Amino acid sequence: MIMMRSLLLLCSLSTAAAFVAPGRHTSLQRSIINSDISQTGSSTELFSHKIVLVRHGESEWNDLNIFTGWADAALNEKGVKEAKQGGQYLKEAGFTFDVAYTSVLKRAIKTLWLVLEEMDLMYIPIINTWRLNERHYGGLQGLNKQETVDKHGKDQVLIWRRSYDIPPPPCDESSEYYPGNDPRYANVDKADLPFTESLKITGERFMPVWENEIVPDIKAGKKILIAAHGNTLRALVKHLDGISEDEICGLNIPTGVPLVYELDDDLNVIPNENAIAPLRGLYLGNLEDVRARIEGVANQTK
Repeated sequence: MIMMRSLLLLCSLSTAAAFVAPGRHTSLQRSIINSDISQTGSSTELFSHKIVLVRHGESEWNDLNIFTGWADAALNEKGVKEAKQGGQYLKEAGFTFDVAYTSVLKRAIKTLWLVLEEMDLMYIPIINTWRLNERHYGGLQGLNKQETVDKHGKDQVLIWRRSYDIPPPPCDESSEYYPGNDPRYANVDKADLPFTESLKITGERFMPVWENEIVPDIKAGKKILIAAHGNTLRALVKHLDGISEDEICGLNIPTGVPLVYELDDDLNVIPNENAIAPLRGLYLGNLEDVRARIEGVANQTK
């Protein structure tokens, strides 16, 4: 019995080692591994799967406090630094990846490139999908958030931005922000292209790529990195962490900070003791800095 338990533990640790680069044993990596062991009751569940999520670095429109949605805003200088720092955190922790997923918007694509460049992983396959795009903000896209509050009132704008299932007013079919007028969506069925979206609709749009592409990759043992947007990642962590509709509306995801999830063989989250509630995954880096970045995202609406 003792020998069997030892073999199971060795197999679990071997699975963990497969996710990190050989020979790298940083203090951050050891902290993650030790935390995982303390949170798991059975050695057969240790390190079954890991996925890493990262929101794109700050964009030019984030900085200007403009509703961005599917508009293709570029990273600003701060966002470039955030993405590079995220890649450095992952490299220092010994992570490696087999495949990466991102949207078709350049702020997420560029973030992914910068992360992979820092990790010397520019060669891995990248899957771009419109289903990972940010939530479409309809008629609010391109508008300054504070000016929109001044015009419509804080309560109304808060409903549009933060309710789970109430979308903003739609954009017109003639609008530059209607994706049917953008050649990058020429191969997408027009019935699938939004005029506006709530967080609920965003999640429904994203989940097919999760269930049909990402989940099979995870179950096949591939190490996955997802570089996406605030609302698509909110939809995903709602699913992973079982967060309520009310609670997810108040959740903010910081830009450029890797978020590590451990999943068992049934793809249930193995909670990390250093997670920032209501999430159960671990943000890499200094947690006080992470909390400050979360507060900064929250303050964009005030």
